[in-house]
Amino acid sequence: MLTYERLIALDGASNVRDLGGYPTTTGGLTRWRSILRGDALHALSMTDINVLVDHGLTTVIDLRNPHEIAEQPNPFMDHEQVRYANIPLFSALGPVEMIAGQSANFDMGERYCQALDDCQPAIAKVLTAIARAAEGIVLFHCTAGKDRTGVIAALMLANAGVDETVIIEDYALTGSISGRLLAELRVRAVARGMPVDRVDLVLASAPHSMAQTLKHLARRYGGIGAYLTGIGLSQQEITSLEQRLCF
Repeated sequence: MLTYERLIALDGASNVRDLGGYPTTTGGLTRWRSILRGDALHALSMTDINVLVDHGLTTVIDLRNPHEIAEQPNPFMDHEQVRYANIPLFSALGPVEMIAGQSANFDMGERYCQALDDCQPAIAKVLTAIARAAEGIVLFHCTAGKDRTGVIAALMLANAGVDETVIIEDYALTGSISGRLLAELRVRAVARGMPVDRVDLVLASAPHSMAQTLKHLARRYGGIGAYLTGIGLSQQEITSLEQRLCF
């Protein structure tokens, strides 16, 4: 029986990890080497790229904004074997640094709930792209692999029947495995003039932030199935998303 590591060891990225191996309500486990979530890929070495392709990578979905990509280009944009798509996810939201600066009690869970409400066309586009992707591994990513990536990962896992406790644990992993990356992002944010305490709020991977998001999904929308239908996914696409993670 094959065994897999959740974190994909790469020199140029700190938070590329597998959504496989999580228990589902049907008694099974989510599929390994089908869906990966990640942070920015611009620093990947050629060896890193080959590792991902050798694992079976066929699709990369970049959730960053155009100005982020201009500063840190994606190495898969022109790759011969991997289809690349850029779908900016949080464009409908205000800059997180500005919003965090308006309230001492700001929590990233508020932003994720707002994303579920205000970024539905982009979320639908991302999930449709995953549902319709070619056979092989799909990797979606943003900059830290925590916020935009975290929202999509939570929806994917919920649709696959993974328990909320496990979804929250998956979200919180960024805080325990991406210390170097988060430290770099912290330095950059402070250099832009953002107060240290607000930076720490924005970069946190607090379990309660994802718990708040999942409660919002249930209370406002009636759960994952109703949400996906409400944002325009067909039943075939919803089933395809589930099959991406379930045997």
